[in-house]
Amino acid sequence: MARNTALHFRVVEGRHLPAKDVSGSSDPYCIVKVDNEVVARTATVWKNLNPFWGEEYTLHLPLGFHGLTFYVLDEDTIGHDDVIGKISLSKEQISSHPRGIDSWINLTRVDPNEEVQGEIHLELWVLEEPHRRVLHCHVIEARDLAPRDISGTSDPFARVSCNGQTLETAIIKKTRFPHWDEVLEFDLEERELEKETRGPLLSMEVWDWDMVGKNDFLGQVEFSLDTLQKSPVKGWFRLLPFPNAEEDAGGKLGALRLKVQLAEDRILPSMYYQPLIELLVESILCPAEEEHVTPLAILEEISSVESRQDVAMKLVKIFLGQGLAVPFLDYLNLREVTRTTDPNTLFRSNSLASKSMEQFMKVVGMPYLHEVLKPIINRIFEEKKYVELDPCKIEMNRTRRISFKGSLSEAQVRESSLELLKGYLSDIMESIIGSVEKCPPIMRVAFKHLHKQVEDQFPEAEHEDVKYIAISGFLFLRFFAPAILTPKLFNLRDQHADPRTSRTLLLLAKAVQSIGNLGLQLGHGKEQWMAPLHPFIIPCVSHVKDFLDKLIDVDSENGEAQPRTLFHPSATIKEGYLHKRKAEGLHLVTRFTFKKRYFWLSSETLSYSKSPEWQVRSSIPIQRICAVERVDENAFQQPHMMQIITQDGEGQLHTMYIQCKNVNELNQWLSAVRKASIYNERMLPSCHPGAFRGSRWTCCLQADRTVHGCSRTHSAVTLGDWSDPLDPDAEAQMVYGQLLLARDKLREKYLELSEARLALEQEEGQEGSYTKEDHERSFQDRRMAATARLLDVIQDLERAHSAFERREKEEAATESY
Repeated sequence: MARNTALHFRVVEGRHLPAKDVSGSSDPYCIVKVDNEVVARTATVWKNLNPFWGEEYTLHLPLGFHGLTFYVLDEDTIGHDDVIGKISLSKEQISSHPRGIDSWINLTRVDPNEEVQGEIHLELWVLEEPHRRVLHCHVIEARDLAPRDISGTSDPFARVSCNGQTLETAIIKKTRFPHWDEVLEFDLEERELEKETRGPLLSMEVWDWDMVGKNDFLGQVEFSLDTLQKSPVKGWFRLLPFPNAEEDAGGKLGALRLKVQLAEDRILPSMYYQPLIELLVESILCPAEEEHVTPLAILEEISSVESRQDVAMKLVKIFLGQGLAVPFLDYLNLREVTRTTDPNTLFRSNSLASKSMEQFMKVVGMPYLHEVLKPIINRIFEEKKYVELDPCKIEMNRTRRISFKGSLSEAQVRESSLELLKGYLSDIMESIIGSVEKCPPIMRVAFKHLHKQVEDQFPEAEHEDVKYIAISGFLFLRFFAPAILTPKLFNLRDQHADPRTSRTLLLLAKAVQSIGNLGLQLGHGKEQWMAPLHPFIIPCVSHVKDFLDKLIDVDSENGEAQPRTLFHPSATIKEGYLHKRKAEGLHLVTRFTFKKRYFWLSSETLSYSKSPEWQVRSSIPIQRICAVERVDENAFQQPHMMQIITQDGEGQLHTMYIQCKNVNELNQWLSAVRKASIYNERMLPSCHPGAFRGSRWTCCLQADRTVHGCSRTHSAVTLGDWSDPLDPDAEAQMVYGQLLLARDKLREKYLELSEARLALEQEEGQEGSYTKEDHERSFQDRRMAATARLLDVIQDLERAHSAFERREKEEAATESY
């Protein structure tokens, strides 16, 4: 049994931030930390005291967490960035809002004494000696302490206070992972042991020693002497700040609008979810004559509109894991198509069918999307051209940058913009239309079946285009166009576009949408200023139809993915330039040991070469990876570094150090490689966050190169995105959670069906030939049976969770005893 903790947070916007620059404005951005580890950095919004970010993240935390903190800073070109304020949310605060937090929260001041992190390893016991009692405090080591010095380290020592006595350990210079291994002894008087008090009698503080000025606080932990009397204490203890209530400065520092939600589930062994999965699978393998009587149909009815996207994603992954994704989509799409009488409304609602198709494309088609769009999107970001067709939005002062001959007229700006848009749009359409063989077979098969279903439902000549629009509505309007509009949300870029690039992307997305609609809406909208693009869009329609005909020309038998397979093993999950450094080159000068290399990550290998076009590649088999971790900045005096530790056939460990260009790229690569190696059997429980240089580790200062790591690894801490591996148990747990929330609604439906069934039985004319009442009675019976089976599954899973919860409490009680 495991626990699945997913933390969803969105940094929406800020307001009334203080001015930090001489211009009377600020350039704010946010840093987000979970337990003092940076997990995200928003884009900088230049010269704005009311910035909008709208950046959203999901973090998987299998071991849980203690707190989530948002820091707002003002970016400065020269010198250090200015800290504006912060918002701290404890896990308990977030958990107290089951539906999540969505509100404005005032920023508080940043107090260095509250910025603590790390743990300390202690052993405490009271020893009876002749004529006295002695408290022994064994201060063993600490890990992951906050860096307080400019070098990125600290000079920590421990100060222990008990019964009016204070003792200190030695100072360990330049480390965040000190090893003291010192025993401090305190004499305890008899009256002190008998005194009843609720307050702690032993205080352990960790400080950073400074030669000049006062020492910096690194954290504390406190114990009740009464507890130590009863039994010895040994283990790792989390360092805490001094108790001091945060003040929100009365809103003087501004506020952030945040959305935060914690999803914390107990994941049971697979056998407990099997009845639920079998019930869902039965809906598509043995569909009932009446479409409304299957458990899957009932699940759609009871799920809320807000949760439908999450339900769709989990169902898609469940059926992918079962190798039944295409039949699942066929079932939902057929229900949607047969219920639609007006072809203009087909798949226009947020039904389970439309949401499932949308999530299906994201899960299995993201490498395809990247291959098709990424080169063009990158070029648009790099060129930063000024593009505008709307006369009401043309800014003549910006047009000076277009020409060295002076300002252009409005007509010239529109003409220049039109040519740029045609160029970009031509490249986009050429890439899409030429991508038939790149599209995953499973997507092509799903589109082929959808094409046939729509064609059978609307065979009339006037509805000839409906079968094409059904596919292009998903592929162009819900896949390509949104990715062009917001590339960051599809992992095409690390940052959101600046306003100029964002406008170009918006105009291109509108054009792609028009092409996806087969030009049916051209000339009917309010945006008549898009008309100059119509002569380009209209010829594209026939090319799109030819493309879709080729796309669905595929063998249906070869389309289904195997369990645990989202895409082909050799498909590229992530790629890009990084700087790599081997551990064997540590004796060289820093600037000579980092080499710029282009990396490709698939589910089979991590490979790299001098450039994307270079034929010779070096490869690391994913199965050999045993740790993927951050590297302390002081190891090489370089930021944003990670290490990949591999094990060869002889059991020897090898480390490759990699530098990323920013913290977001670092987190994305950490997450991607961890997901690819998550099922490896030889993952390390600990590693060194430093490097072995000058005959010792830079992190813990140990001289033995083979000594066990001084910091825990975080192999399962990942960012949630399309590359999340399939986890049938976690996905089934989420579906169970939705059913549990709707249990009362299910019970009401069952009672309504029972009453309706009873009313039918009381009517006359039940004997004789098969009547309408007989058909209605049979429908009610099947629907009641499906509802009853769902209620039984909910009850069985609820009992299992209760049993495991009781067992956890009993084990915890036994351990504490």
